[in-house]
Amino acid sequence: MVLSDRAQFDLAVRLRSGDGVAVGEVFAFISGLYFKGKLAYALEFARPPEPGAPLTGSGALVITPSAGLRPVETAITIDALRAFGQVDIAANDPRYRDPLLKSARALNEEIGPECEVVLLGSIASAKYVEVLLDVFADRLLFPIEFVGRGDMSRGGLLLRSVRAGEELTYVPVKGAVRHGPRPPKLAPIRGIMTTWKKR
Repeated sequence: MVLSDRAQFDLAVRLRSGDGVAVGEVFAFISGLYFKGKLAYALEFARPPEPGAPLTGSGALVITPSAGLRPVETAITIDALRAFGQVDIAANDPRYRDPLLKSARALNEEIGPECEVVLLGSIASAKYVEVLLDVFADRLLFPIEFVGRGDMSRGGLLLRSVRAGEELTYVPVKGAVRHGPRPPKLAPIRGIMTTWKKR
């Protein structure tokens, strides 16, 4: 829908403009609750060593299909989004892996050895973990509360954390148990409609 040349809603129109749209906003539109949760959480709790530095920006970064790590503020155009759609996000695809590895190494240089990196993406598959562990090793962390949760549950958990003003508990990815039993369902947030039915 967002890629259609006939789309007239605000995001699509801005994507077709020369100025583009922040990659974080675009991914939140495409991915829904899970990415919205990640974006809100990262913007709330990220603490980059040099706020506004070229590679870290606000401290919230996006893993793109073919351009590596990019600050969520990075503007992309419709052409860039179409190029993303041509690449398989897989650890064995060099079109994805090489830019991610290159940008992770550059980020590592920028943030220095004392800064930790928190991965809010899937920790159960190799597509993120395998590449990022090569660079950040023991400094690559993830929220332990993610274990056993699906995408939507993680998104809801992140949004609840932002609302409560409380960070999750981070543990190193290296050596961690990243698969586990499904935890209990999250309780509905009061004041927000979660289900509906016809009369």
